[in-house]
Amino acid sequence: MDTIGNPCIIGWSHSRFGKLDDAPDAEALIGLVARQAIEDAGIDPADVDAVFLGQFNAGFVRQDFPSSLVFQAVPELRFKPATRYENACATGSAAIHGALDFLAAGRGRYTLVVGVEKMTATPGPRVGEILLSASYLKDEGEVPAGFAGVFGRIAEAYFQRYGDQSDALAAIAAKNHANGVDNPWAQMRKDLGFAFCRAESDRNPFVAPPLKRTDCSLVSDGAAALVIASGEAAAGARRAVRFLATAQVNDLMPIPARDIIRFEGAGRAWGQALATAGLGLDDLSFVETHDCFTIAELIEYEAMGLVPEGQGARAVLEGWTARDGRLPVNRSGGLKSKGHPIGATGVSMHVLSAMQLTGEAGDMQLPRADRAGIFNMGGAAVANYVSVLERAAK
Repeated sequence: MDTIGNPCIIGWSHSRFGKLDDAPDAEALIGLVARQAIEDAGIDPADVDAVFLGQFNAGFVRQDFPSSLVFQAVPELRFKPATRYENACATGSAAIHGALDFLAAGRGRYTLVVGVEKMTATPGPRVGEILLSASYLKDEGEVPAGFAGVFGRIAEAYFQRYGDQSDALAAIAAKNHANGVDNPWAQMRKDLGFAFCRAESDRNPFVAPPLKRTDCSLVSDGAAALVIASGEAAAGARRAVRFLATAQVNDLMPIPARDIIRFEGAGRAWGQALATAGLGLDDLSFVETHDCFTIAELIEYEAMGLVPEGQGARAVLEGWTARDGRLPVNRSGGLKSKGHPIGATGVSMHVLSAMQLTGEAGDMQLPRADRAGIFNMGGAAVANYVSVLERAAK
């Protein structure tokens, strides 16, 4: 496949994720990353042709209509087109797709993509209500424990069909927390170990049985940014990471309308992206996948085709997805350890994958990092985005 003209990531920036009291709002978080990404790309702000901002919000902050807030951080961008994108937890990837569409239409050469969310200033019960709005409220609006309760029901259904998978879920949590120790931007840099993640305790109680606290991603603040250039413009960059393929597949929202433990939309997105790239899963060096809950990562092993349906546990229990396994998954620590500021997550996945592919991942660096697969999901496998990336040869 001829990929010379494919768009490329040429610059990036990433804030720390967590409870960021020194950044009181989304505007401040945007300020941490927007200009830095442009400088990292080695271009002037005047070169940026359009801005794409991903922010879920839905009540996390009072200030809505956030796209032009990027101009506060980079005043030179004033009068450029700026648009806000939203697609639940896949909001960051939606913004990236907006930028790719802009470039494909020939409307410009350089785009700035920013993903941001300020969550921790919102009281816990309200956070649960906001996140639950990404489910089908007519059916799931009264589910106890909010969105965790939705995925608790998915886990229960999986256990009923394939048996108790508590060991596998604990192994996924332990793997991702161990990986997160090496990520300087991660919210929780602590190796919790399998035993702690496996056992119910005062420090690790059930949140939505069978899911415990260690099975659930974190409430986070954070931002990440990318500069994406056309293939022609990227030829002059100091380094570039090429999009080999992208895919977006949306599914029905109501859980009763589908076989929820199959993640069919995710499977289709993976199939489309790999077919477009002319690759198989074995051609990827690593994957960053959307582990909002450990049961999600387990089912995603099956959706991407790593194992047959019902055998997701093998991938983690036999070490396939470990940092030294056949396909490392979530070397960044994933959402589980890194944190999950909703609008920033998809952009963060692309930043950290680009760092791996260019050998700039520091303590997270894998010995082999030729091609990356990224899966970012909105809702309960409703909005499904896959990207396949590789470093562009210089």
